[in-house]
Amino acid sequence: MANRFPPSLKPTTQFVELSEKREVYGRLTQCRTGHGFIGEYYNRFVFSEDVDCPCGEIFQTREHLLCECPQYENQRGILQGASRDMALPEILGTKGGVAALAKFLEATGAFTKTGKARRETELPTFADEPEPQMSDDSDED
Repeated sequence: MANRFPPSLKPTTQFVELSEKREVYGRLTQCRTGHGFIGEYYNRFVFSEDVDCPCGEIFQTREHLLCECPQYENQRGILQGASRDMALPEILGTKGGVAALAKFLEATGAFTKTGKARRETELPTFADEPEPQMSDDSDED
């Protein structure tokens, strides 16, 4: 259902732009392929993991996370902007749907191990480095 884009030798402009946000890009790819931190995936490949959703749903699916899970109710309007009836083929397989899905993922922790949004970490700069301490060797004979 997510594979509605015609084949291409190059990634779409949308995916190139999104690749700057690697964490969101990774979750978007996992969501579209169904290979991610969800009960549906665990049920097939990682038997040691729970398949239920932290919200209490017995079996966590991609559709549940995107369309029903109360954890993400406040952000669901982002997806409804791309698909009023929350149709997964539209959300996962159209340019507008994928753009909305990327915004939804950026705003939520959907498709993460914990279900909580990860904050982008800033790389340290030289200004963050402490000044080197000079040893006090002036007491030499």
